[in-house]
Amino acid sequence: MKNRGRMNIPNIDLPRIIIIGAGFAGLNLAKKINSKRYQIVLIDKNNYHTFQPLMYQVASAGLEPDAISYPIRKVFRNKKNFYFRLASVDKINTKLQSIKTSLGNINYDQLVIATGAKNNFFGLESVEQNALPMKSLVESLNLRSKILENFELALNSTDTLEQNRLMNFVIVGGGPTGVELAGALGELKNKILPKDFPDLDLRKMHINLIEAAPKVLNVMSNNASINAEKFLRKLDVHVYTDTRVLNYDGTTVITDGKHNFEADTLIWAAGVSGAPINGLDVSSIERGNRIQVNEFNQLASSPNIYSIGDVSVIQTKNNSKGHPMLGSVAMQQGIHLAKNFNRITRGKSMVPFKYKDKGTMATIGRNLAVVDLPKLKFSGSIAWLIWMLVHLMLLVGFRNRALVFVNWTWNYFRYENGNRLIIRPFKRRMKKDKEKHAPAYSE
Repeated sequence: MKNRGRMNIPNIDLPRIIIIGAGFAGLNLAKKINSKRYQIVLIDKNNYHTFQPLMYQVASAGLEPDAISYPIRKVFRNKKNFYFRLASVDKINTKLQSIKTSLGNINYDQLVIATGAKNNFFGLESVEQNALPMKSLVESLNLRSKILENFELALNSTDTLEQNRLMNFVIVGGGPTGVELAGALGELKNKILPKDFPDLDLRKMHINLIEAAPKVLNVMSNNASINAEKFLRKLDVHVYTDTRVLNYDGTTVITDGKHNFEADTLIWAAGVSGAPINGLDVSSIERGNRIQVNEFNQLASSPNIYSIGDVSVIQTKNNSKGHPMLGSVAMQQGIHLAKNFNRITRGKSMVPFKYKDKGTMATIGRNLAVVDLPKLKFSGSIAWLIWMLVHLMLLVGFRNRALVFVNWTWNYFRYENGNRLIIRPFKRRMKKDKEKHAPAYSE
């Protein structure tokens, strides 16, 4: 976007809060702020909010993108003194209390950075160049096209080695994203693709999940990890733990273990880092590129600048690493900060943020899921039902909930997993082009 001068926001007799990013943190913050007491300006590179936990279902052709995306303007249609601007933010000027955007400069009274996270390739340039990440909706659609195209190419290939390479999928990262995507591909192989490609030998399709830690779902309980790996193997997924990827040139995956892979597709789900904005005090940027804030989500060097969600980290004596980069943390921080802003208008002091851990969960396939609640642990069908109910309720908008529910119900009884359409052919982007199309704030 070209800079077109000043952003067209009216100046009124209310403090202006600018929120950068419409992800879980930014969206919930903007929804809960009392707009009778503040002018709210929400900025994002996209005009929609994406429900990230279900992006893997878009990538595996289980859901269409409009089922997990919701127009930002529709969310705030009836909110007064609210302004959304489709723009990117280039720099913050803390002295002038202004930000430089692709639409021009704008001043703030309070600034909230909720820019989320971006892919972290841990310095592996060859992997960054050739792997397919899944951090944004666009990347999920690219991955879906790539997967479907590979089967079309394999069908028409007479070279056995090329067929094997086209149908060999390597997923790096055994966290919830990697595990859920591996399970979805396993169900595609076993239930869906045989109907679409009856003349293709799908025994040549291999799904490989690589995890550097000793177990998958390393942040969850041992019970969850053990059951998740058992469910994955049931879906014919090959699991390799204690294994790190060292190099990938587009055809060969080199690891530090006994196994290397000839694969046309490497999917990166191994790590993320914060996505802060330029102009902040360098000392406030912690390991993982996250912005260090106090228990009120404020920057020490600039008390009128706040940071919430994946891009922020609250370090305490009991938790030196900060809270995990989870949607539940981001949502709670957004709601909590809104309450603090509202308290200020009533002459009350802010209260510190305390994360309420409501549990962690992951689904592997039909009737196969694991759930860790604070006091209870589930696996199998009950965990799968809990996972579905929680994710349905967290979706933004009744239409999206209805779409996903109908889709899941249809799939459950018919094993007919979405529309496997190649709308736009996959094209591998060069490194410079990848940087140009960095993940959006809401992703």
